Parts: sequence; structure tokens; C-alpha cells
Amino acid sequence: MALGRRNKAARREPKFDVEGPKRELRVDPEDRIPISDEDMPRTKTRARKKPASNGKASAPDAAPAKAPRKGGSGGGRRRSLPGRLVYWGLVLCLWGVIGLVGLFAWVGAHLPPIQSLEVPKRPPSIQIAGTDGRILAVRGDSGVSAKVKELPKYVPQAFIAIEDRRFYEHYGIDPIGIARAAVANILRRGVSQGGSTLTQQLAKNLFLTQERTFSRKLQEVVLALWLEQKFSKTEILDLYLNRVYFGAGAYGVEAAAQRYFGKHAREMSLSEAAMLAGLVRSPSRLAPTRNPNGAQRRAQVVLAAMANSGFINDKTAATAIAQPAHALKQTSNGSINYVADWIMDVLDDLVGRVDDDIVVETSIDPAMQLYAEQAITEELTAKGEKFGVEQGALIAMTPDGAVRAMIGGKSYAESQFNRAVAAKRQPGSSFKPFVYLTALERGLTPDTIREDKPISVRGWKPENYTREYYGPVTLTQALAMSLNTVSVRLTLEFGPTAVTRTAHRLGIASKLEPNASIALGTSEVSLLEMASAFAPFANNGMAISPHVIESIRGRNGKVRYRRRPQSFGQTIEPRYVGMMNTMLQETLQIGTGRKAELGGRPAAGKTGTSQDFRDGWFVGYTAQLVAGVWLGNDDSSPTKKMTGGGLPAEIWARFMKNAHRNTPVASLPGLHGGFYLPYPNQQNEAPGMVQNDRPVPPGSIPGRSASVATPARNDGMDSWLLDRLLGPRR
Repeated sequence: MALGRRNKAARREPKFDVEGPKRELRVDPEDRIPISDEDMPRTKTRARKKPASNGKASAPDAAPAKAPRKGGSGGGRRRSLPGRLVYWGLVLCLWGVIGLVGLFAWVGAHLPPIQSLEVPKRPPSIQIAGTDGRILAVRGDSGVSAKVKELPKYVPQAFIAIEDRRFYEHYGIDPIGIARAAVANILRRGVSQGGSTLTQQLAKNLFLTQERTFSRKLQEVVLALWLEQKFSKTEILDLYLNRVYFGAGAYGVEAAAQRYFGKHAREMSLSEAAMLAGLVRSPSRLAPTRNPNGAQRRAQVVLAAMANSGFINDKTAATAIAQPAHALKQTSNGSINYVADWIMDVLDDLVGRVDDDIVVETSIDPAMQLYAEQAITEELTAKGEKFGVEQGALIAMTPDGAVRAMIGGKSYAESQFNRAVAAKRQPGSSFKPFVYLTALERGLTPDTIREDKPISVRGWKPENYTREYYGPVTLTQALAMSLNTVSVRLTLEFGPTAVTRTAHRLGIASKLEPNASIALGTSEVSLLEMASAFAPFANNGMAISPHVIESIRGRNGKVRYRRRPQSFGQTIEPRYVGMMNTMLQETLQIGTGRKAELGGRPAAGKTGTSQDFRDGWFVGYTAQLVAGVWLGNDDSSPTKKMTGGGLPAEIWARFMKNAHRNTPVASLPGLHGGFYLPYPNQQNEAPGMVQNDRPVPPGSIPGRSASVATPARNDGMDSWLLDRLLGPRR
């Protein structure tokens, strides 16, 4: 119906027949407003139906649109599977690039500004010299370097072949090398190869820590790219070869060549260069001084890699493999490194931060250091298993505290823990001299009588080693035999606090528990403290402070520190020094310290054995040298009944005999002809005479205070000797 005709007809309102049947509401075709061609989309013309006279729709003017395909969108052409993969691959790559850029931006934000980065200055060289001026050890950088242009070509080639064969082809990171390492690690189900380039390793050595985290690895990559932009390949090789660590304290190829082969880097053979290149992966495990077979096998791998890279031919590689490198035989176990570590600990207190090369002149006598090392290592190797003891320590110093030798353990390569300085153990009966000095300073004498009989202290019943008692004995005899009951009685008589104060006054710095058991050496102390505390007996009563550094100077000779003579005053009156030396020398002459006797040279000392034979001690001295020996196990497990009068005394004697070569014999302070000098209040108290109205026990040697020493456990005193010295047991 035409629009005009419809408008002239009467208006018809829709009727809703509520009561009649329900009808479907729809717009009548005649009431639809037609859409003109101008309103149709220009890309397509919609087909329009014209009403037929019989009310049926006429055929469309155009063919109807095809039904959309399954899986399609809006009837568009379906994209093939490869096309979709390419499409989404590109999308993922785009997001990956965006994420990578963001990640590097984050890493860069946590680095110092690149423009402010500089290759750090070479660490200062700290050379440690002995009394003869010879360099004993080096800490920090060795101070020697080698230029690539001065080295044989095969030296840098060895490192490139095994660590970064595409060194000249990448720009700091090697994606091919990373992929190759990843595949190898997956196939071997472990980390068998690394993907770090030489430049990355240099970045880590120069700027970063050794921690293994993802963020540090990313920082390493950024810094490697920066290094490649700033330096040439030759400069990077120079930096790398002079900063990489080769073990045994050697940094740089020049220091390593001298350390392992005793020659300059420019003089190394092909097999020696290959061995050094092989150390980079694991310098401690593959060090040729420690694992020569492992080092040689790794060198063979390096030579094969050089041949595969075209640096050498197969024949040259085979020749080098047939003639492997050998490290110099070490003349020591590296014990001087215990001294070097101790020096590094105190260096900052003397000169502050060290930024330039310095030479530290010490009080260490190289000959004595070697004697001490040999005594500890050889005796433990020969007898350690027999006595169930694995570790030992020795320290020797002059009576004024200058340390001449220090051994912190059986082998520095196996353990760097310094047992002479840092370990604290129960000294056992070697602590008793402080008990007896306390008694002497309060009026007793070496010949004063005290009763050796059972004692109980609040339920604690200390016993002698033999579980036998000898009745009245002199203090000299009691100390020589380490009679525990007498030591406890003296401690209770004058008070545990008085004993601890005496020990602290003489040089013990550790905390001491002021109780009755302090009489038996139950509080833990270090070997350094014990040797220091015995020093006043050797120097006529002067307090000392142990020291090892004499002076420090720069490479230009300028003195930065020089130790001045120090006086800490008199800590023991000379008369008491004479009494103590009279008592303590008996231990070596006829007591449990007989194995420490020095063949006519005046010496004194004390044995010590802690509970359950866990620690064995001998601390003694002459007029020229004070030395202490400790033996035990790091886990404090009991030994096989090792006593201080056994192996520790033997080691002490062996060292002291060698240390006193060409040294004149000298008497101990306060003694004259083997006896302590009498003082006005002692004129009638000669050894071997009646003391305090009580006779000296029968069997004692006239004219001297005969004694046989034992530690807290008597140190294995022979019964026949006790009978001879003390007479019948009570």
C-alpha cells in the first residue's frame, strides 16, 4: 500500500480482544517503513521483497546471502592453522620483546649509572715478611701482571678454547653458547657446561658478588654488554687474565704461574697454560698442589678443546698430553697462612683501610715456623691415629710477647680455622699454675705442706688420676703430680675469685667461672692466652701483650706503622717468679713432663689433660722462648687416652730443641743453681727442710722439691716413680 493512500484513510487503532483467542502481535507488512537505497550500506545492497496481491512475498530481487560457515566469523574467510601459528607466534614475540626490554630496564635501574662505572682499581697487595725480610705470604692482589701481547699465543687461546670459543664473534653474551650449554646440561641431567662468556666472568669478578641469583645473572649480562662497548677484545683479555682466581691465593695468570710452576707466565709451556686454563672452573678442587691427577685430566680437556677450535693441531695436542705439567712440590702445608689470616684480622686496627700496596714486617722467624709445622704435621701423621687425635696447634713467642711461630692446624689446605687463636678448650691441669701462684702470693711457699686426701664440695668429689692419696705433700710435689685434691683445697682456701683474678692478670682474657672446679681447668681458654699467661714466668714477672706486626710500610718505603716498645708493668713479683720456676721445672726433670726435657737446658712447664681425654696440653718455656701445644679433635670427641705428658710434650720438646739451635743456655729467672733465690721471709725455709711444723714426705730427694707432675688425670704417672718419690701411699 502506498504511503499516501494510507495517510488519507481513517485512522485505525489496534484492538486487543481480551476475551477472544490469543493472537501473536506483529507489525503488518504494509505498516513497515521501506528503506531507500541511499540508506543501505554502500558495500552491499540488501534484497527487498515486494508484497504480492495474494499476501505472499514475492521472489527477492537478489540471491539470498549464504549461511555462515561453521567456525567462521561473520562469513569471513577462515585462516589456516599455519597462519594462526605464525600470527600468534608474532604476537608472543612482540610481548616477549616488550617484557625483555622491561626486564633490562629494571636491571639497569638497579645498577649504578653506566656512565659512572669504572673498572675498579686493582686490590692492594699486602706482602707479609719474616724476620729475615723474606716474603712469607701475600694477601690481596699479588701486584704482578702480564700483558696479552707479552704471552705466547697459546696462553690466551687456552682460556678462549675452554671458556668462550666464540669470544671474538659475540658482543658480551653468546646465545649460541648458552643454547649449547643448556642442551648439554639437559642431556646430562645436570650442570655440565656453563654459558657465561669471558666478558661475563670479568663483569662478575669486577663488579658483582659470587651469589647465584637470577637478578645477579641479569646484571652480569648488562655489564658484559657495557664492557664490550667500552673496551677492545684485547683489553678485555688483559683484564680477565690478570683478575681471574686460580686458587692457593693466586689472582692473575702471572701469580698463578709463579705459584704453581715457579716461573713467569711468558715462560709457560703449552701443557702448563692448559692446566691453568682448566683451573678456572674449580680452582680449589682442581688445584695441582692438592689434586694433581684431576688437574692433569682437566688440562687434557683444554688441549682437546684447543685442537677442536683450530688453535693447535692434533699432533701438538697429543705431544702436550704426553708431557703433562707438574706443579712445584710444596715444602710446607701452608701453615704461614694461619699467620697471614691473623695479621689481616688486626691490620685495620693499626693502619685503617688499606688502599695501596704495603709490606707488613712481622716477628715470625721462618726457621721456627718450619720447625713448628714439621713437629705438628709429622707427629700427628705418625701417631695421630694411635692416639685418636686429628688436630693440633702450636704457638711460640719470646718472653716479651713477639710471636715467632704459629700453627693453627694440621693442614691449612684442609681447614683454615686457626685453633691457636680462635679455638677455646678446657686446659685441664695446665691451668693449675695460676692456683699455686695465688697461694704463694698469699704467704705460702713451694715447701708448704697440704693434705692430699678425699674431699667433697657440695656433693662433688674430685679424685686424683690414680684414685690414690698421699697424705701430707709439699706444694711443689702436689703441683708436679697434679694432685687434684690439693689444687681444689687451695682454691677453696683462697677463693675461686682470687684464682680467676690471678689468671686474668697474667693474660687470660676468656671468661672464667669462679667456682671450685676452676682448680682443675674447667673454663675454656685459647692456646694463645695460655702461652701469653706463662710468659711472665719466663721474663721475671712482666706483663706482656702478644704481637706479630713490627712495622708496616708502603711500596715507596714510607713507614705507616712501627711498633714501639711497650711496658705493661710488673704483674708478678720476682720472688714469686723464682718460686714458680722452681716448682714448674720439676715437671720436666722427674715429673710427667719428662718427655719435654731439653737435655740440660733449663726449662719449665705444665702438662694438662681435660675430662675424658678430650684435650692434651703442654705449655712451657725457657729463658728465651715460651711455647704451647694443644692436641685434640674439632668435635671435642675423646682421644684414645692421650695425656698432656705424652704426645703434646713430645711435640713441644721436638720444636724447642730445634728452635734453640745455636742459642746459649740461660737460667730461668729467679733461680740460682736450680733453686729459687731465698728472700728475707724465707731464709729458714730451704727445700727439703721442715715446713709449717710438718716433715716433708719420705722418699723426697734431699736438697730439692722432688715432684712428678700429672694433669687432672696424672698424665699416666708410673706407680713405681710415685712410690720412689712419695713413699707409701695412704
